[in-house]
Amino acid sequence: MLGDMILRAFRLTVRVSAVVQCPALHSHRALHSSSALWAGHNKWSKVKDIKIPKDAARSRMIVKYTMMIRIAVREGGPNPEFNVALAQVLEQCRNKNVPKATVEGAIKGAKSKPGVQYVYEAAGPGGCTLLIEVLTDNNTRSHQEIKRILMKHGGALCEGARRNFDRKGVVAASRDGISSERALELAIEAGAEDVQEIEDEEERPILQFICDIASMKAVRSALESLGVPTLSSGLEFVSHTPSLLTQAQLETASSLLEALSDCPDVVRVWDNIHTQT
Repeated sequence: MLGDMILRAFRLTVRVSAVVQCPALHSHRALHSSSALWAGHNKWSKVKDIKIPKDAARSRMIVKYTMMIRIAVREGGPNPEFNVALAQVLEQCRNKNVPKATVEGAIKGAKSKPGVQYVYEAAGPGGCTLLIEVLTDNNTRSHQEIKRILMKHGGALCEGARRNFDRKGVVAASRDGISSERALELAIEAGAEDVQEIEDEEERPILQFICDIASMKAVRSALESLGVPTLSSGLEFVSHTPSLLTQAQLETASSLLEALSDCPDVVRVWDNIHTQT
């Protein structure tokens, strides 16, 4: 379950199953994904006050989306009618006002431009785990650069990080004044497993409804019928084993994720970092 530019996010995680058993609201502040584009994942806001000019952030966002288009086209072809992943990315591009000429150029150039997609598994500060998606024309260079960034910020490449994540459907919707309690009710009514509150790169409140991949279309339709305007839907890696970090570890992890987002080969980053309120 995105996703990618810094996505400053304040995330409130509400586990539907837990609340069904107990009416108390269980909340965490967390960073997940990414959409470089933070997943999706997403990024804790307020952990570290790093100001990035909005025009620079937008330029980086557009670059990441063009990389995502290239990946989608390589995997499923250039026709969004027959390529669900591409259709989902194009919808996100429309919501982010990515220029049409840029989108068309990315689709046309997807096959001609060299590049291979990889997902690196890594461990970060405090034992948190990361999935780092890259698109590169030189894997040796990218591998060394990712390794250098991780080592500089208390992390390392590792095996097994993917076991902490599930591939999920994520339906994004505008919050529009919806309370946390109402968001939980909507998730239950729509058949979602989880609802998360984030802020996008422009600090607009967004709700992410997490569900099984097979249920994504039905959940989106149900939300629309309940009067919730949805923005996009797609597949993301969603963590099921959270890592709770100290404040010092959070600051180090924030610096690590900033550095990864600055790496030109990085498309998206997902993580399992949580911080208790």
